[in-house]
Amino acid sequence: MTISTPSLTDKVFEQYEQSVMGTYGRFPIALERGRGARVWDLEGREYLDFVAGIATCALGHSHPALTKAVTEQMDKLVHVSNLYYIPNQGALAQWITERSVADQVFFCNSGAEANEGAIKLARKYGHRVLGIQKPKILTAHNSFHGRTLATVTATGQPKYQKDFKPLVQGFIYAHYNDFRSVECAVQSNPDTVAILMEPLQGEGGVTPGEPAFFQQLRDFCTEKKILLMLDEVQVGMGRTGRLWGYENLGIEPDIFTLAKALGGGVPIGALCARKEFALFEPGDHASTFGGNPLATAAGLAVCRTLEQENLMENAHARGMQLRGHLEALHNQYPAHIEQVRGWGLIQGLVLKSVSSIDVVKCAMAKGLLLVPAGPHVVRFVPPLVVTAEEVDQAMGILSECLADILLG
Repeated sequence: MTISTPSLTDKVFEQYEQSVMGTYGRFPIALERGRGARVWDLEGREYLDFVAGIATCALGHSHPALTKAVTEQMDKLVHVSNLYYIPNQGALAQWITERSVADQVFFCNSGAEANEGAIKLARKYGHRVLGIQKPKILTAHNSFHGRTLATVTATGQPKYQKDFKPLVQGFIYAHYNDFRSVECAVQSNPDTVAILMEPLQGEGGVTPGEPAFFQQLRDFCTEKKILLMLDEVQVGMGRTGRLWGYENLGIEPDIFTLAKALGGGVPIGALCARKEFALFEPGDHASTFGGNPLATAAGLAVCRTLEQENLMENAHARGMQLRGHLEALHNQYPAHIEQVRGWGLIQGLVLKSVSSIDVVKCAMAKGLLLVPAGPHVVRFVPPLVVTAEEVDQAMGILSECLADILLG
């Protein structure tokens, strides 16, 4: 009698089943290594990675500059405390402020934490500057700002809030790209001190902001002395073909948040503010790991590589190429594909009659990793180092999948 030996993948699955909380509906592959825009699983199967850690691995996998920076920093100093000056932290903050509207930066570990910091900063602004005792913050329906209790309340999607009530007080909502909705909400809530919006709603379906809407928003916030805060966690750091998402809208925020691509996969977040709104004082806010030597070494490597390797230009060019392929599929299947939308290397294929999960699963079986952005939107967020040949290959696989699913 032959006794089958469990594979390495089966062992990983068993470990997860026994020991890891079931907070994700994971796909049945276990990834082991990567290089550039490609990853390999434990069984040696190769995949084109158009997920990039959900818009996080800007330099792809195993990029020499990031590997060198992190390895060298590990050999020197990994962590101390923000009780002391950290040279990398100052250098990274300066890199950001010299290239953005911000004057000062607070570092943390994630996008949710960066948005938590923005929420606290907005509340202090309401108390100290506007004299409002119960300040409110307006966010958009269908937005996504994180999974902590405050940021999940800020997230304008009830499916993420289910079972976690009572939610944090002090949030109101309006429709994205609808200035009249914003205006009415603020008129009904005169204690509104800030508006928090994504330049492009990523989890909400890859929906870009409309420049006219954001121009009205900017003017309105200035007139009412309301903070305009932009969540750049998914679109910042060159993904749209520009360094910051707000550059696609022709406006400048008072505050913006970063994470994901800032560390290229090493956890780091940032709250960036104009000096007049950087109201935190010692004791107001903190983060044990925020901006530590290791994380900021990674951030500096990412930032410098973006410029040295012209990755924003590549994001623009490859984004146009990707968009062209997706538009061709839209024209080929008009009864099944509603539209294509996005900026640079964050694009969404909006489906009419097909589940995004079905497309993602089919693509995975053929060696392409994709990620949904809702039940009917397939999101494309490859590393910014992706090549023209890899975009063509990925779109060939997608074309095969749509033919299989739509034509039977």
